[in-house]
Parts: sequence; C-alpha cells; structure tokens
Amino acid sequence: MEGLLWKRILTEFHKAMELNFYSAVHLSQLSAEKMKEQGKGAIINISSIFGRESGGKPTYNNSKAAMISFTKAMGDELIKDGVRVNGIAPGAILHPSGNWQKRLEDNPAKIEKFVVNEIPGGRFGTPEEVANAVVFLASDKASWIVGATINVDGGQSKSNY
Repeated sequence: MEGLLWKRILTEFHKAMELNFYSAVHLSQLSAEKMKEQGKGAIINISSIFGRESGGKPTYNNSKAAMISFTKAMGDELIKDGVRVNGIAPGAILHPSGNWQKRLEDNPAKIEKFVVNEIPGGRFGTPEEVANAVVFLASDKASWIVGATINVDGGQSKSNY
C-alpha cells in the first residue's frame, strides 16, 4: 500500500510540473529562438508567491519555485543576445474562473477573514494589476531588469525578496 501512495504522490508532482513548469519552459525556448534572431525581446513567466514560500500544495509550490529558478537562469543566459527574461509572482488574485472566486462563493466569511489576516493590502488583487506588471517588465522602462521575479501580492507574501 505504501508504494502505491508514493506512486500517486509522484504522479501528482509530474502533473504539476507539466502544467506549471514544462509548458512554460517549452514556450520560452520557442520564443527565445525568434527573439535571439531579432536581437531583442522580453519573456515574462508567471510564477506565484508560493514558489518562494509555503502556502499552496507542495506540488504547486515546487513547480512555481522551479519557474522562478528557470527565469533567473534563462535571463542570465539570454541577456547577451538582447533578450530579457523576468517573471511575476502573483499572490491571491480574484477572477471569475479562479479558485479564490469559488472559495468566496462557498464560504464568504472564511475568505473575508483570510483577506483581513493575510493580505496587508486589504483585498484581493485583480488580473489587471498582474497585467500591468507584465506590461512594465515587457517595456523599455524595465530595460535593466533581468532574471527577476516580482511579487504582485498587496504585501501577502512573507518573504523578503
């Protein structure tokens, strides 16, 4: 029985890595080739604050941590070719099809308490706020930012980086 449990756990890790990491690595590699030919470009990966600290499921946390590490490594490698690679680490973002929306509908009091206790900004973030950070990192105004993953979380994360 114990072997079966570990096999199931390992399968969940593989699924999370495929969904949250390998797909982004593949797309980044394809994009980078074209950008290198042009001598410029910006790749923006989406991770999570839980790539830096505990909070989600271990499978999710690990896949997002891998994304942060990959972003730094790829950024350092490609800057010589004029391609910048950075990332965004969102915190709790409320959108109609997301988990937070479902949780809010299921138990509004519990989620309101979570927001008060866990998000210094006092509310969920919005998809537009994440998009604004992506636009900034893709712009020339971020020309000297390379390999960074920026939290977009209203102060939710506990880490100092």
